[in-house]
Amino acid sequence: MYKYLFGPVSSRRLGISLGVDLVPPKTCSMDCVYCEAGRTTCLTLERREYYPTNEIIGELGNFLSGGPELDYITFSGAGEPTLHSGIGRIAEFIKGKYPDYKICLITNGTLLGDAKLAKELAAVDLVIPSLDAADEATFRKINRPGPLLSCSTLINSLASFRKTCKTSLWLEIFVVAGLNDSPESIEAIRKAVVRIKPDKVQLNSLDRPGAEKWVGKASEKELLPFVKALEPHVKVEIIGKPSVPEQEGKSKTISASDVERGILDLVRRRPCTLAEISSALALGKGRILPVIDAMAGAGRIKVEKMDRGLFYKLI
Repeated sequence: MYKYLFGPVSSRRLGISLGVDLVPPKTCSMDCVYCEAGRTTCLTLERREYYPTNEIIGELGNFLSGGPELDYITFSGAGEPTLHSGIGRIAEFIKGKYPDYKICLITNGTLLGDAKLAKELAAVDLVIPSLDAADEATFRKINRPGPLLSCSTLINSLASFRKTCKTSLWLEIFVVAGLNDSPESIEAIRKAVVRIKPDKVQLNSLDRPGAEKWVGKASEKELLPFVKALEPHVKVEIIGKPSVPEQEGKSKTISASDVERGILDLVRRRPCTLAEISSALALGKGRILPVIDAMAGAGRIKVEKMDRGLFYKLI
């Protein structure tokens, strides 16, 4: 079991992705209402070495030495990865030792205006920042940033990073019906997108349990106005369901306690379905389900029903 790595998991955007957690849960510069990692408990803009960089590099070296098939190694997880001051060293290690693997950074974008950070990200292949609002009032309702962070600062950071960094950039917009889908909000986002000039825009909506229970999944009808407004300027993609590899026929010699640790390792970062846990642990559902049922019965994990099925999450 690894402390800082999770998966590989099946991503709706990136295929088979090995996650790298760079900060403790839930350390972030914002407290977004839809976040699958739950509410922010450490709201900060401070960059420092939250986890020992050498230990993360050691785990990556151990895992990648086996030559796993991956579409991406992804800096993501239970907080904002750019807060970790060693992110550049970790990216350089991957590209120096295992250059065939692509690196993706999933970020809220709040720190991308930092010139030092932009240099640290030179080895990253793909950056996916978020922009859920382009006016201050909506930004504060959805993203709930700290008092020192403004919507205009975020947009300026994204535009600056795009000009100076050669990496591919996909801009994610999380649609929260009733908050950022008015004609005025969409027009403000359109103007920001024109300024930032991403390679493409990905429209996202609730798929897993979010930080706030009142956040719901956006319908196709609620997504189409974004497509209509943005497609004249940039390619727009609506993020769909992940394709989860089936593991029913696979089994390992592994104890119930190790299965339990593996499940906790996944659900403490984000809610997961049984199929996703099965795929990530490379174990058949029949091997995992009794352990999950026992954990739920003991009150260690919670089960929540969503459109895509049952999700297991940490209490």
